[in-house]
Amino acid sequence: MDRFAMPYFAIHCIDKPDSSALRAETRPAHLAHIHTLGDAVLVAGPLLRPDGRAMGSLMIIDFDDRDAAIAFSSQDPYHLAGLFESRSVTNWHKVLPA
Repeated sequence: MDRFAMPYFAIHCIDKPDSSALRAETRPAHLAHIHTLGDAVLVAGPLLRPDGRAMGSLMIIDFDDRDAAIAFSSQDPYHLAGLFESRSVTNWHKVLPA
């Protein structure tokens, strides 16, 4: 791994049960928060149940360090609104595509 490359972090969140209305209500603010990072966002989107309903979120983003990733995710409007039952921030290394 290039020691000068910024590390990626996977932010993996699972919604509380029966929270689809809260997710819909806070989605515009959540998306605006993600857009503040511009090209640092590798991927971001909802995790889906087999029937297609959202059940959480996954974002893979460049940050300087884990503390910055945690700080960013702590300010996510979804998190602030109490949408998530669980949230994890994990270092992630991109292998493919090269």
